Amino acid sequence: MRYDRPNRQRRRTGDGQGQGGGWHVPARAAAPAPRDRSCRLTSIEVNGTYYGAQKPESFRKWHDETPEDFVFSLKAPRYATNRKVLADAGETIARFLSGGVMLLGDKLGPINWQFMATKKFEPADFEAFLKLLPASAEGRALRHVVEVRHESFRTPAFTEMLREHGVAAVVAADGKYPQIADPTAPFVYARIMGTSADEALGYSPAALDLWAERARIWAAGGLPEGLDHVGPNAVPGPRDVYLYVIGGHKAHNPQAAMALIERLG
Repeated sequence: MRYDRPNRQRRRTGDGQGQGGGWHVPARAAAPAPRDRSCRLTSIEVNGTYYGAQKPESFRKWHDETPEDFVFSLKAPRYATNRKVLADAGETIARFLSGGVMLLGDKLGPINWQFMATKKFEPADFEAFLKLLPASAEGRALRHVVEVRHESFRTPAFTEMLREHGVAAVVAADGKYPQIADPTAPFVYARIMGTSADEALGYSPAALDLWAERARIWAAGGLPEGLDHVGPNAVPGPRDVYLYVIGGHKAHNPQAAMALIERLG
């Protein structure tokens, strides 16, 4: 579902996908074809791009087989982030962005640069990495989000650094990773990881209501209660919201995402 507020801010809800070419969802017996799932969801985070390069033909196919307002968020290649010196990642970043990604056109959403849980915050090197992330490619603006998983990133120095570069931090929730819910970009990117096999929709109705309300508050420029912030309040203002149901009981993630879409409708 694409939700347009009067100020044109959008909320997109989806789940995560595995290897891009086959649209494989781990722990599921079978996954719907891209066009089947995209008819019900408004966005998908593609995980396969993290593990290896996809063919340009794949990006073109994803673009052509999904609704006009569908959005693909992409996991950036691990070779860019799983390294000791992040400042040396320039070549990998350039190769990824020139490898067919831009064939998604208007359907290209944020790019998620995910870091291992052992990667600590080293301010000088991390800022050097942020400077490598281009604001645009082939004439199209890019949105970047970083997913950090070490407690050392929970510092105002980190969130202020992101704010200076216009990069978002993943809001990790209902899982084992530290949470940084500070808005640092014109959009919010949340990955919720608490689906359960005991709930038909992955989350309880109350939990789904809570996450839908948090998405509304983010979109309106507010700060939802009950989340962990590490720095001073961000300047209020409307934001686009990308909310993905990831991990947990993966077989129920699509149901949770569609239940959220119904609540946000």
